[in-house]
Amino acid sequence: MPQNLNRRTFIMASLATGFAVATHPVTAQTIKTSSTGLVAGEVKIPVADGTIPAYRAMPASGTSFPVVLVVQEIFGVHEYIQDICRRFAKLGYLAIAPELYARQGDVSKLTNIQEIISKVVSKVPDAQVLSDLDATVAWAAKSKGDVNRLGITGFCWGGRIVWLYAAHNPNLKAGVAWYGRLVGDSTPLQPQYPIDVAASLKAPVLGLYGGKDEGIPLSTVDKMRQALKTAKQPSEIIVYPNAGHGFHADYRPSYQKQAAVDGWKRLLAWFKQHGVGNG
Repeated sequence: MPQNLNRRTFIMASLATGFAVATHPVTAQTIKTSSTGLVAGEVKIPVADGTIPAYRAMPASGTSFPVVLVVQEIFGVHEYIQDICRRFAKLGYLAIAPELYARQGDVSKLTNIQEIISKVVSKVPDAQVLSDLDATVAWAAKSKGDVNRLGITGFCWGGRIVWLYAAHNPNLKAGVAWYGRLVGDSTPLQPQYPIDVAASLKAPVLGLYGGKDEGIPLSTVDKMRQALKTAKQPSEIIVYPNAGHGFHADYRPSYQKQAAVDGWKRLLAWFKQHGVGNG
C-alpha cells in the first residue's frame, strides 16, 4: 500500500443513483443504453484500506472479456458514466467504473462545480486513485475479465487520470483521454500532470480535445504534443476545432454530437489496434 494511503473513513458505501445534482437539468438528447443482455450494476472492490463501490457492466453470457476501466468525470460515477459502461458491455467488454472519491465525499448531491472541487476533488490523492485502479484490475481478473486486454478511458477529471495511469501500469494496452487537463501546478496530493509523464508512458494514449475548451488552452495541447515526441509509445492527440469542454457528455448542453460520435469511433479503433479487444 502506498505510504500516503492511510486508513480512512469511507464516506460512500454505495453508488449514487441518477445524474449528479450539479448537472441538472438533463437534456432531451441524453443517451440511455438498455441493460438487456447484460450483467450490470454495483459491485464492491477490495482496495488497500477497505472497499469502494463501482459500476460494472458486461455481457450476460461468455467469459474472458477485454477489460475497460472507465474513469469518472468530476461529477463521480453518476448515470452518464454508468451508461458508458453499458455501451462498452454491448460491444463485448467488461467495463467498470470505480467510485474514486469514496473516501473523500459524495459529489452527487452538491450543487455546483466550485463546491465539488473544494469539498471533495481537491482532497483526492493521485496515489490513492492509481492504487484503486490497480485494485479494480485485480477484481476484474477474478470476475470474467481478461486483463491481458486492458484499456482505460476517462472524461474531464478522468481524462487526466488516463494519462497518469498509462505511465503507472506496465500491463495497460491502451488509453483514451477525453479533455483531461494536461498541465497544472504540482501539489502534494497531485504532484504530476500528463505533460510531466509524457516521456514515461507505458501504453499508447489517444487524447481527444476541444478547440474551444476554455479550461484547456490549445497552447497546452501543443506543449503536450511536443512532449509526446520523446515518448516510447505512439500516442496521439486529436482536436475538434468547434467543440468545447465536455463535448461527449450527451446529457449536458456542452454535447457536440459530431465530435462525440467521431471520438467514440476513434476510441474503439484505438483499442482494437492496440490489443484491448473488440472493435
